[in-house]
Amino acid sequence: MSASPPEVQNTPFPYIGAQNAQSPYIRDIPPNLVARVPAEQRGPGLGRDAVRLLVSRGTGVSLHGFRELPGLLRAGDVLVVNTSATLPAAVDARLGREEVVVHFSTRGDDGRWAVEVRGRDGRGTTRPRAGGPAGAVLELPDGLRLVLEGPLAAGSDRLWWTRPPGAGVVEGVMRAYGRPIRYAYTERDQPLSAYQTVFALPSPDGAGSAEMPSAARPFTAGLVAHLVSRGVQFAPLTLHTGVSSAEAHEPPYPERFEVPGTTARMVNAARTADGRVIAVGTTAVRALESAADADGVVRAARGWTDLVVTPERGVRVVDGLLTGLHEPAASHLLMLEAVAGRAAVRRGYAEAAARLCLWHEFGDVHLLLKEEMTH
Repeated sequence: MSASPPEVQNTPFPYIGAQNAQSPYIRDIPPNLVARVPAEQRGPGLGRDAVRLLVSRGTGVSLHGFRELPGLLRAGDVLVVNTSATLPAAVDARLGREEVVVHFSTRGDDGRWAVEVRGRDGRGTTRPRAGGPAGAVLELPDGLRLVLEGPLAAGSDRLWWTRPPGAGVVEGVMRAYGRPIRYAYTERDQPLSAYQTVFALPSPDGAGSAEMPSAARPFTAGLVAHLVSRGVQFAPLTLHTGVSSAEAHEPPYPERFEVPGTTARMVNAARTADGRVIAVGTTAVRALESAADADGVVRAARGWTDLVVTPERGVRVVDGLLTGLHEPAASHLLMLEAVAGRAAVRRGYAEAAARLCLWHEFGDVHLLLKEEMTH
């Protein structure tokens, strides 16, 4: 945890990379298992919560509707949720003679922005491209010109630092011309509202997430009320996510977070009373574990975290994780294994494929619980 973004090291991770033979998961997601539109657009009368919920307890796996979640949790459980709002972080631009799309990823404390430059493919989606070179000028709407200063991470040319001419300039361009980041596996552009969760709160300084904290997307106000009526508590925190770029399979970069004192107290009280602390999304795990000491006691904290949760590091606070289905070589799978163990994650993913669950941010969700929490 630090007050400014730590220096990024592009460190290799175990079985990250689509062709890595060490990966115990499926190599490629079949096209019929990709969620191409939000659940509420798949048929009349459907809502955000019209997705399926895979539940892994140890190596036991069961499949439910997401609306059954209240019956799967207990009074005294605490759901930790990320309140970061999704930004319209994709803006059309030019780089020399090339038409490109700029993905605004992360705003540093010194006013700089880390950006990803992607090629336009004519279908409203984007394709990966090499970034740079240093000194190249991005021309954005309203005459905004951004110079690519240097790469965010040594040995990687995907994300580059730029320095806007003033505070709030980038945020204004995003509000006026931006749209949510989306990738080619989705069917069409969606309004920004489709990428906001029920927990999203606008930040006074305009900060937010480049990509949606998508694990919370299936929650509706009605389902939250139902859970609260059954004694389940919600504890908010904030972690602003950067650009993940599904093709890169990189470990997460440093991200800005805040764990309020009220959330720390709720989590500590639940652990003392043998309640379960269940993170809604990998972002919630990263923030919460960053605010915990070696004994798992959580304290109010804010700043930047470069924590990467792996099975070797383990988790100190979290008893369960509600998350989407991740790419076969994503670094997030290491976090899932830290929570539930490799055998549980591997069995869950095999079952997800066999039961035709849907992947990606508009897809189905997976609740992983530590085996010792089974009753």
